[in-house]
Amino acid sequence: MKKTLSWLFLSLFLLTSLASCRKEDKATTRVLAMKGPTAMGLVHMMEEYKEDETYQFSLASAVDEIGPALLTDKVDIALIPANMASILYNKSQGQIEVLNINTGGVLYIVERGDRVLDVEDLKSKTLYASGKGASPEFALNYILEGHGIDPLKDLKIEWKSEHAECVAAVSADPDGLALLPQPFVTVAQSKVEDLRLALDLAEEWDKLNTSSSLLTGVTVVRKDFAKAHPGAVKDFMKAYEASVAFTKESPEEAAKLIGSYDIVPEAVALKALPYCKISFITGQDLKDTLTGYLEVLYKADPKAVGGALPGDDFYY
Repeated sequence: MKKTLSWLFLSLFLLTSLASCRKEDKATTRVLAMKGPTAMGLVHMMEEYKEDETYQFSLASAVDEIGPALLTDKVDIALIPANMASILYNKSQGQIEVLNINTGGVLYIVERGDRVLDVEDLKSKTLYASGKGASPEFALNYILEGHGIDPLKDLKIEWKSEHAECVAAVSADPDGLALLPQPFVTVAQSKVEDLRLALDLAEEWDKLNTSSSLLTGVTVVRKDFAKAHPGAVKDFMKAYEASVAFTKESPEEAAKLIGSYDIVPEAVALKALPYCKISFITGQDLKDTLTGYLEVLYKADPKAVGGALPGDDFYY
């Protein structure tokens, strides 16, 4: 009789535990994404679950909205700039981990004409850029120095506060160049008719460094959420991977959704998507690629990654 009761209590305990786990994993997952390429791969999932309480989606226009939201537990998963993930990891004493790389390098040098065919052609030119003291400057300097070009002496870099100022400057200067990210390159081309995509900084990075890549965005999760709701994280990753595949395989339909969510206009999205490097990289490839990228930034300025390189627990 005692043995029967023991088995009965054990069975009840296991059933209660399983029910509790299922209930936990069905908690609403709050997802925040930066407007731009980092959100483009998410739009199909946003549309699919817009009437479903499984997910609560929101979009941020400014990068400084994201850190406070993650660190005060207002969101569970966020799609953010790659180096910001490291900064938040350090700021939170390791309470952030990376799920995947969602966007490759989207920085381009554009010009009015066809004078720039390789990095060496940047010598003696004037380049308008924004992002001084941040990853765009570090990536640009890394590529220039890798080709033996001194950023301070061999060309003139005029730093602007925003992309629109760079477009205005190159529009007024027929001989000038501009450093711009997609999809802003496409926006600029609609305003300056003869603006040509001259160099893809991601391609130039790859020529210098085969152990890493120039990156734009990653997806992160709060560790306490991942620990409490492992099933929810697994379900998110499965749905998100399918959403990325949709964006890459059905650009016209994806562009409509991107426009409807006011990320960028539909026409801009359709032209820009082939250059936005939407991706879904996980596992060892995630670790190897992101580690190499962060190491380059760290050598340029430790503050760019939050003062220290993340530990192995940074990678989901």
